[in-house]
Order: sequence, then structure tokens, then C-alpha cells
Amino acid sequence: MRPSNLIALGPALRRGAAALAVTGALALAPAAIPAIPAAHAAPMPESFAPLVNKVKPAVVNIATTQLQKGGSEVEAPDMPMFPPGSPFGELFRNLRPNGQARPEKLHALGSGFIIDPNGYVVTNNHVVGNATDISVTLQDGTILKGKLIGHDEKTDLALVKVNADHPLPYVSFGNSDAAQVGDWVIAVGNPFGLGGTVTSGIISARGRDIHSGPYDDYLQLDASINRGNSGGPTFDMNGQVIGINTAIYSPNGGSVGIGFAIPASVAQPVIAQLRQSGHVDRGWLGVQIQPVTPDMANALGLKSTHGALVAAVQPDSPAAKAGLKQGDVVLRFGGTEIESPRTLSRVVADTRAGTSQAIEVYRDGQTTTLNTTVALSTDKSDQSFKKSGRGGGDDESPASLGLRLAPLDKNARESLDIGDDVHGVVVTAVDPNGPAADQGLQPGDIIERVDNKPVRNPNEFHSMVRNLTKSGRKSVALLINRQGTEEFVAVPVSNS
Repeated sequence: MRPSNLIALGPALRRGAAALAVTGALALAPAAIPAIPAAHAAPMPESFAPLVNKVKPAVVNIATTQLQKGGSEVEAPDMPMFPPGSPFGELFRNLRPNGQARPEKLHALGSGFIIDPNGYVVTNNHVVGNATDISVTLQDGTILKGKLIGHDEKTDLALVKVNADHPLPYVSFGNSDAAQVGDWVIAVGNPFGLGGTVTSGIISARGRDIHSGPYDDYLQLDASINRGNSGGPTFDMNGQVIGINTAIYSPNGGSVGIGFAIPASVAQPVIAQLRQSGHVDRGWLGVQIQPVTPDMANALGLKSTHGALVAAVQPDSPAAKAGLKQGDVVLRFGGTEIESPRTLSRVVADTRAGTSQAIEVYRDGQTTTLNTTVALSTDKSDQSFKKSGRGGGDDESPASLGLRLAPLDKNARESLDIGDDVHGVVVTAVDPNGPAADQGLQPGDIIERVDNKPVRNPNEFHSMVRNLTKSGRKSVALLINRQGTEEFVAVPVSNS
């Protein structure tokens, strides 16, 4: 879930990007950090003017019109008469003869940049994705009609085409992977509809996940950005685009110095596909994955938190056909080391459908290599896959976890409408001061696995937990089924 203070600033649609302000410096001992050799130091530029003059002509303002359907209805289609000036008269004038409210036109402003002299313009999907009319204003004031070539909701990117009677100024994508925290950047855009505005700052952080989609990998900036900057470029000191401004973190709706840009490394392949076909094809594996927390790593016997823990495998998916199982931790996919679930999501998405890849997984204390053929992601394959499940019942309790359990018997299945394909034990009560409560377990959860081994009844659960505790485990990995959604949870245990 996106934090409430995170604003995707666009046009009037509140999407865009912003940044982080540096307010002070740490006091360090003189010898704490070695001095940077003068030959490698990057002094603050005396002026950004030469760079701005170079790139600004390729940055455009975007204005859009969208139709918002009305939902108001009246019982009779006839238009009643009201006295002059009556507020009811105004209400009924906005209704169609059939009683339906007229669609309302919404106008919004955003930013973009030209990447080709033939007039291809990159911007955010939330700026133009639902627009019925797109106008692109060049730096010299020329207004051109824009045509949406393609858009991608998952990365919030879009490509627009304009036609001019002469080649247009353009900019190129740079290497965002080479950009470092502390590097200077400038942002150019259309904040609040004011037109071409330039701000400067640094890269404040890399790899930010703002929970806006499965491919989050944002650059965090501290160049001042506000509503209307959405879709505008972030430039490095060579005048190349290393980011597309997309969202800000703000408690008040304006820039407070924390903003986010889509890296060029993410944007380039998406834009290339949009230009070629108008849509984006992605690889699909068919797994639900989650992070490996420190407690989970301890519970599984892993030495680090790198990897992606498989919480569920979709039947008949490439993952299932490769032999991937719940509880596996994916360590490598192809030639890429998997640091987190985001890494796996991106590398699978970037893999062409039909391509064979090796998957290195950690399972039951050992690593093994599986082979899979990546499929094409579709709307149907992207839908979450769930088993039916939930339960309740009588009491049993391992004190070390703070849980009371019951068998998943016939009565529990019937009363809670649980299918025969779900097996495990039902949580009937949770000690609010216990470790299970700290990890979010709730009455009605079904524990399907302990240490990645199936559990059939409370006694078996207790025995498994006791054995793990005696072996020195500090945490126990439980596979939880809550209302049909499965997820691994690592619950700390006591050795006493």
C-alpha cells in the first residue's frame, strides 16, 4: 500500500516527482574519511546555464483533456421547469435528456521530453494514459497535437507522437546505472503550469521502492519538483536523461525535497517496445514471492537475506513445470544474482517469452538448479492466484509462539467454506504479547507448513516446533493461508 504522504503528481491528477533537501553535514573526525584526490573531485558547477541551454529546447509542456463519466440519474427523463436562478435549474441543465449526467471534461498539465527529431515524446502514463486530447507545447510556444502511441501502467510510462514541419530538438537517455548518490542533476518541467522551469539537486538515494508497482526501482532526488513536473526529465551533467520524474513524498501536497524518478535503465526498454509495437511484452514465471527477512533467513538456515522466497506457485505455470516449490528461495535467475523480490520481478519481466533460463534455488539446506522456459505475461496470468482457505476450532497451544490451534476438521471446513485442497491447522487465538502476534498472525489463519514441511494437526505442529527449538533455531518459518492468500512468516521462538 502506498504511504498516504506519497503523491504521484501529474497534471491536475497529482502525479510527478520531487526531491530531498540537504540541510546539514555530519561532523566527522579529520581522519575518518580519506581525502578525495583533486583529480577526481567534482566541484559544484559555477553555472548550470550552458547545460540548461543545451537540453531545455527538448523539454515540452503537455496539456490533456479527459472525460469523467457522470453517474447521476433522475427518475423521469422530462426536464422540469424551475424559477430563474434556482440551483435546481443548474443541476438539471447538467443532465442529459435520458437522465444521465453529462460527462465532465477534466483538464490537466504535465511534462515530457523529445527523444527523436521526428517528434517522439516520453512522459508518464498517468499524464496521458486516459486522455481524449493531448496538446504538446514546445519551448518556442508552438502547440502541436499529440497522438498516444502506447502506454504502460506497470512502469507509469507513455510515448506520444507529434508532427512538425521541421526536425525537433531532442535529448538522449544516459546510463542511470552509473549514476551515484551525491551526483549533481537538474530537472526541467512544467510545475503548476508555469512552463519551462529548471531546478537542481543531487541523487539522494537509489533503488527506492514506493509500492507503486512490481518494478519499483526509483532514483530519489532533491531537485525541487511539484505538480505538473510529471513526465519531465532528470538530466546528468552530460545533458543525458537518467530519470523520468514521477512522484513526490509530501505531507502538504508541495515539494519538501523528497522525489522519485524512473531510472533510464527501466524506461529505455519499455519506451523501445512502445515505439515498436504500442505495448509492452513481459516474461512470466508464475510465482508469488516475498522478501527474506533476517528472522526468515535464520528459520530457513540461510546465511544472508538475499533472494526471493516463493510463497506460492501457480499450477501449470513455467515455475510449476520447472519444479519450483513453496519455500524455495530463488538465489539466481539466468546470470543475475537475486538480491530481493524486486530483482526477480524485473529480470523475469525483461526476459523474452520462450527463452530458457536456469534458476538456482535454496531448498532444505541445499542449493539446486532448475530449468524453466519463460512464458508471456498476460492480463489473465497476472491475476493473483489463490486457494480457498480460512478456519477456526478448538484449543491447543505451544507457549513458545503464543498461539492456540485446532484441527482443520470437517466442521471447520463446512462452517468456514474451506475446500478439501487446503490442509493444516487453524489458529483459534493469539497471545497479544507473544511473538506470533508481533508477526501479525490472527485467529482464522491456517498454518499449512512448518519449516517448509506440511503439518496436519496441532500435535504434529507442537512436535515440529519443539524439535526446531531444540536444534537451536531462533525463528520458525510458517506458511500462512489467510483468506486464500499464502505467505511465509518467520516467528521467533525461545530455546527454553
